[in-house]
Amino acid sequence: MIENQIEFNKVKQIWSSLAVTAKAKEQIESKWIILDEGALRKELRDTTDAREMIEKLGNPPLQDVSEILEIIEIAQKGDCLTPYQLERVQSVLIILERLADYLKRGQQFYNSLSFYDETLNTQSELREEIVRQIRGERVDDYASKELLEIRSEITRLEDEMKQKAETVIRNNRDCMADNYYTARNGRICVPVKKEYRYKIAGSMIDKSATGNTVFIEPDGVKKIGEQLQNLRIDEENEVYRILYTLTAMVLDCAEAIMENMHLIEKLDYCFSKGKLSLELGGSEPSVNLERRIVLKEARHPLMDPNVNVPLSLTLGIENRGIVITGPNTGGKTVAIKTVMINSIMAQCGLHVCCKNADICMNSGYFCDIGDGQNINDNLSTFSSHIKNVLQILKEADRDSFVIMDELGSGTDPQEGMGIAIAILEKLRESNANFLVTTHYPEVKEYAERSEGIVNARMTFDIETLQPTYKMVIGEAGESCAFYIADRLGMPADMLNIAVKAAYGEKAAESYSFENKELEKSKNTKKICKRKKTHKNIAVAEQYKIGDSVMVLPDKKIGIVCEEINDKGVLRVQIAGRKIWINHKRVRLHVKAEELYPEDYDMSIVLDSVENRKKRHDMGRKYTTETIEYGENEG
Repeated sequence: MIENQIEFNKVKQIWSSLAVTAKAKEQIESKWIILDEGALRKELRDTTDAREMIEKLGNPPLQDVSEILEIIEIAQKGDCLTPYQLERVQSVLIILERLADYLKRGQQFYNSLSFYDETLNTQSELREEIVRQIRGERVDDYASKELLEIRSEITRLEDEMKQKAETVIRNNRDCMADNYYTARNGRICVPVKKEYRYKIAGSMIDKSATGNTVFIEPDGVKKIGEQLQNLRIDEENEVYRILYTLTAMVLDCAEAIMENMHLIEKLDYCFSKGKLSLELGGSEPSVNLERRIVLKEARHPLMDPNVNVPLSLTLGIENRGIVITGPNTGGKTVAIKTVMINSIMAQCGLHVCCKNADICMNSGYFCDIGDGQNINDNLSTFSSHIKNVLQILKEADRDSFVIMDELGSGTDPQEGMGIAIAILEKLRESNANFLVTTHYPEVKEYAERSEGIVNARMTFDIETLQPTYKMVIGEAGESCAFYIADRLGMPADMLNIAVKAAYGEKAAESYSFENKELEKSKNTKKICKRKKTHKNIAVAEQYKIGDSVMVLPDKKIGIVCEEINDKGVLRVQIAGRKIWINHKRVRLHVKAEELYPEDYDMSIVLDSVENRKKRHDMGRKYTTETIEYGENEG
């Protein structure tokens, strides 16, 4: 997608973050070029006015209004709004008053955006009623005379209930499990020891987990509780009456509020453009229908202005196309992206990152940049480029703007050069404005002799081997590959061969390289050596076949049947079983020389009778028998 290729999508991300309302963000997300001249000029004027007001008055008081629109829909369905929802309506009405004041202050600058205050209806009567009757997300006591009287009586009776409960506790201290009343299941109760349950007149409401305490609502408290219940029903009815009245008022003002909300969304969109202009250091471009693009000190909006080298360019007056050449990393791709992204921003009603800009309206923008390989479609770099280019050539006309990077690359150089020239010829015939980059010298020559096309080069400092990122119109550039290779140490004889191969025998005479020889690097290759594992001689000699050893932690006694290997493991026979075990879990019990006479046949101890017989037969004659090692033999 062209937005991603030239990074306009990233500009829109910054732009969207500066908007407040969800509607404005959606509008930014889907924003593309404006094709109506009058509409475009109005959007550019709005952007300029928004930036001017922000610079002089600060950011406007705006907030997301999507929640309020949902609240109005609830009221329109006939549902009662909650105190929380009414306070949200109130907050928006306060924002409307502040916004109206903000716009009115902007009228001193004769700013066209400031006169939107005339269409704002702040609904001050509704706001005052909500402020008077709703407070802290509840209906205020003073919302009506009836509600105040009901709540006052409720408070008096609640106090009377508590006093009666305290009186019961004081008069029956010996019967009480505690000195304080408590609330159980919404009722005031006194804690009574279970053995005195029937001494206190009242209803048992609950009991403790142990059953030793019962919670009784005294009869006097119960009568007051019944009066309270009736009063709370009256309170609830009065609260709903007030809420429904306020909901009806909101419903009466719904149409005006909706219009105000849409105006807030519209202003938010306009002011987001002004904020973006300040964020990027933009300026208002002029718009023309004469197919000319004139940029002075332009830069890519995503590049650091302190690092970016400004670009000046004129296109479409005498020349409809520019062929840009120069070294790799010289800024060719950034240059063509800079021109296109500023053109698109201008045609979207945004300020551009230029000192001055006069930009034509285009009906279409076409771009061929990047690798473009597609494994799924089985397309190579060259194939994908050609497929994209052919589609561009089908659609491009005199009202189009086209950029192409590394024209004809990705294939045989000679054939790629020919294809590049053919593409340029078709672009020239389409009368579209276009910028292309290339390394082919034949393409430079074609541009020089073709009407309507001009060469340009990105300058390069040969002394420092650094690009300067400056464009010079009317001159063809060089890749500087020979000079770069020379500075990086390539010998003169190799470079001379390269020049002759590229440009012929005579061309080599015009080049002068430093006389270097190819230095062979010293052989510092390291040979990987396997780390030697040294057997611990002291441990290995500590245990011999036939030694009696103790195996920890079970302290079982066994006989060594195989000595320690290079991993520190030896084999021990215990109770007819032979096991492998680390030498650290073994302790010498009795040496073999103390247990057996010299030249004693240890197989008598360590081998089975059957295996010893087979070994004896194998030692004196041919036999087909085999020695089998069972589970116990390992």
